[in-house]
Amino acid sequence: MKLSSPPLINIKEPIGVIGLGLMGQGFVHRLDLAQVPVLGFDVNPKRCSELGLERSKTLCEIAEQCHAVILCVFNTEQVEMALFGDNGLLPAVPFGKVLSVICTSTCDPEQIKAIAQKTISLGHNFLELPISGTSMQVARGDSLGLMGGSEELIHQLEPLLEVITPNRQYIGQAGDAGKAKLSINLVLGLHRAAMAEGLCFGSRLGLDPEKLLATLQKSAAASSVMQIKGPLMVKRAYDNPQSRVDQSLKDFGLIHELGKKMQQHLPLTEIYIQLLESQKKIGKEHLDNAIIFEAIMSNAIHRQSPP
Repeated sequence: MKLSSPPLINIKEPIGVIGLGLMGQGFVHRLDLAQVPVLGFDVNPKRCSELGLERSKTLCEIAEQCHAVILCVFNTEQVEMALFGDNGLLPAVPFGKVLSVICTSTCDPEQIKAIAQKTISLGHNFLELPISGTSMQVARGDSLGLMGGSEELIHQLEPLLEVITPNRQYIGQAGDAGKAKLSINLVLGLHRAAMAEGLCFGSRLGLDPEKLLATLQKSAAASSVMQIKGPLMVKRAYDNPQSRVDQSLKDFGLIHELGKKMQQHLPLTEIYIQLLESQKKIGKEHLDNAIIFEAIMSNAIHRQSPP
């Protein structure tokens, strides 16, 4: 699905993007298309150089020059460090200035709720905005933003939100959006695994994987996951990830821990984790999570046959 460019908006102050990995790059692309000035930070110098040295700043400089920042870091701990660390954003905000924090990272729901409360107690704004979709979908503008926080704040940020994620769904308070994101990711991951297993099964039967994928896409089994990840599995091309193995494992680790807290057995989740862990063990955690196809094709997990 190819969407038109985002609307041009009159934002003269730069927007900060913290974390210039796959998702961060997608947001920068959207902001650039809308001609919104951007300042970025990443701990990886290579990513900063890709953004451009004139736009790469420290967290302190971003806190001083921006009124809104988009957090695209890896996990909850990095969110805390970026906001509250000794060289973090909030300690560096000039007196009297209000910073609006938009957190797109997928985090532990209870911890992100506490982070939101702490940010607000310091006089700043906090919107939880985890994204359902790949970095490519973010760049195209057809991902889904899951919003958790004040509806008044959402209204204030609407012009910016319209640029970075035109498709949005209000979920509830901070923490609720993360719960929805993890539920979505559980289903998405199992869709990937099911598709990979079906493609492996058909291939072992002697079917051409590309033709089988085309047939699946016309069948009752078709899904958006199949459209995005199916070609990667058929081509066995994982080197340019849209969503990585380690990111998927991080999210499924959260899912599994929350399941244990609720005493909810998640058997398919456990198998999914084992499959991706098999790829991490051989140094492929940086590749696209479509590589679950290889884990299944290689019989990475040996289970007892049913009686």
